[in-house]
Amino acid sequence: MKTLYYSHADFLEHETGEGHPESADRLRCIADALDAPEFADLIRLPAPLATEEHVRLIHPLFHIEAVRAATPAEGEYFLDHDTVLSPGSEIAAFRAVGAVCDAVDRILAGQADNAFCAIRPPGHHAEPDLAMGFCLFNNVAIAAEYARLYYHVERIAIVDFDVHHGNGTQAAFYNQPAVLYASTHEMPNYPGTGFPAENGVGNIINVPLAEGETSNRFRQKYSSIILPALRNFKPNLLIISAGFDAHKDDPFATTLLDEEDYRWLTQELMAVAATYCKGRLISALEGGYNLTALAACVAVHVKTLMGDHPPS
Repeated sequence: MKTLYYSHADFLEHETGEGHPESADRLRCIADALDAPEFADLIRLPAPLATEEHVRLIHPLFHIEAVRAATPAEGEYFLDHDTVLSPGSEIAAFRAVGAVCDAVDRILAGQADNAFCAIRPPGHHAEPDLAMGFCLFNNVAIAAEYARLYYHVERIAIVDFDVHHGNGTQAAFYNQPAVLYASTHEMPNYPGTGFPAENGVGNIINVPLAEGETSNRFRQKYSSIILPALRNFKPNLLIISAGFDAHKDDPFATTLLDEEDYRWLTQELMAVAATYCKGRLISALEGGYNLTALAACVAVHVKTLMGDHPPS
């Protein structure tokens, strides 16, 4: 398998302040993990800058201008109690979008089988007209719309396994039957959305996880609900909102997943992609706030994308 790996030093310039969980150390620990010899075959690419046209596929101009206007010349500015802007935030956000769009270009051109985008700020909470939950622009939603409009991909599936519901991605595609959005997320937890009754035009699949959800129950929910829905939808491209904060050591959830659960799920999603998408899969980083757990989970996820599939 040929796997692309996107990163950029500009992502480290998105400063969120001392003690903020969505810090540049998240990408540093991932970079350290993926510098191991077993990842030598990764195709390493710098995240390019997106154009404003890319971002406007999901976000109206006033939203982009609001982010720009709020970006401080120095220090930090809080858009809300946990969403922070610093002088480097705008460029980082445009590079995050650029990474996923470049991955669409290269994957659909057959240059690689799949991609992992180690990007920040994350995106799945960003609604079309609202930055929130650490997120400025919705990276995966823009990637999906880019593939749909620029490449005429007929059916795109987004699977979100972050422990928090991707309210922004759901909002972007709530009435768009060409995009299937499927999410597992702990309830109750931020942002308070993601009930099963929120089903769009039949294209939204929300599968809440209980407090203390175990590995077995997590896998059962994917096996009985989300994976069959993906097979029924038969996507032409699979995009993952890859949040690793459902890990048992993460400070922002009570779910009890471990690295082997992420290996298993990556394998299952790759099998769907192999059957319906010619293997085409793009994964973009969302959450994960225990640095040790995050590094271990990303390493397992990326190694599996590269074609290393030992039994779980």
